[in-house]
Amino acid sequence: MRTIRNFVLFLTAIALLQLAVAQPQDKNDYRLGAGDAIRITVFQNPDLTVEGRVSENGSISYPLIGAMELGGLSIGGAEKKIADALKAGGFLLQPQVNIVLTQMRGSQASVLGQVNRPGRYPLETANIRVSDMLAMAGGATAQADDMVILTGVRDGASFRKVIDVPALFLDSRLDNDVVVNSGDTLYVQKAPVFYIYGEAQRAGSFRIERGMTVMQGLATGGGPTARGTESRLQLHRRNAAGVVEKFSPALTDLLQPNDVIYVRESLF
Repeated sequence: MRTIRNFVLFLTAIALLQLAVAQPQDKNDYRLGAGDAIRITVFQNPDLTVEGRVSENGSISYPLIGAMELGGLSIGGAEKKIADALKAGGFLLQPQVNIVLTQMRGSQASVLGQVNRPGRYPLETANIRVSDMLAMAGGATAQADDMVILTGVRDGASFRKVIDVPALFLDSRLDNDVVVNSGDTLYVQKAPVFYIYGEAQRAGSFRIERGMTVMQGLATGGGPTARGTESRLQLHRRNAAGVVEKFSPALTDLLQPNDVIYVRESLF
């Protein structure tokens, strides 16, 4: 009889080890919310194993304890809360609680703005990051800015972060590829533009690339026509007071959003 009991305990330990391996590396990355499906196990206490979904009010019913408010807690925090309740109730001396997030369909985040498929997307697994959400939305459009604005709630306070997407990979700033929580919104705005008119090959509005100069902007518009000249350019720029100023720029000056380049006619 003792041999059978030891064998059962051995299998339970193996199962718990497998569950632990399947968990996210950082249990504090994800906060439980309504609709999340979880499995709760207690080492050497199979009768306390529970599978269920977090209710709309953020609670789940648990044996011996009753309703437990887990909404908004990290997985590690929820484990500690249940363990403390079991210990405080005198049910177990040193409870070892393990929670596995089995489904996250109740958790969704929105991707809006200049993406190919804007909408709400389910967070099917833990540790979904900003780059993952952009991929789900089909990536950015040709008119999209390089910056993504992430808004949501963290620790009960409003959260806002501006993320430079190319820098995540070009400059290895992977720490800015933050985890997306349920209810978060990613917004991709239009890229800043400048305008060209006058004696330019292609008048119109164009996207401002990083570090773009007046010369590069002029080249984007195809350069001056046969009657135009790059030596008599005029730049229209709105100052901090909202007044449009006109001046002759150097070809190496950096363009700013909503700048207007006027290519004047050559004098000769």
